[in-house]
Amino acid sequence: MELGAFSVSLSVADLAASRAFYEKLGFTVTGGDADQGWLILVNEPAVIGLFHGMFDGNVLTFNPGLVLGGDQPDDFTDVREIQAALESSGIELTDRVDPEKPEGPAHIALVDPDGNAILIDQHR
Repeated sequence: MELGAFSVSLSVADLAASRAFYEKLGFTVTGGDADQGWLILVNEPAVIGLFHGMFDGNVLTFNPGLVLGGDQPDDFTDVREIQAALESSGIELTDRVDPEKPEGPAHIALVDPDGNAILIDQHR
């Protein structure tokens, strides 16, 4: 099962301070919207999302249909296939794809045994 590009989504108290800190570590802003409270930073191959006020805690994030560098391959494992595979293996999801959305952007969420949140977020 291919989960797509991996990043860590960090819940931050001060977006500007976090941006400045990670830029000192060599990260560069490649996307997002500071006015909306989120930025994507890259220091190849590491990707970090900074999110202010969007969720509690940090999240391990996978993006089906996206690979490091931002490429979007035509052939990828759809989030609905991933959902079916995870559920058939006995993994409980905390958020499922809306059955009214048979294709396109969607997400699922789960929690690992140690309480770490995992988001599988498909953008296309």
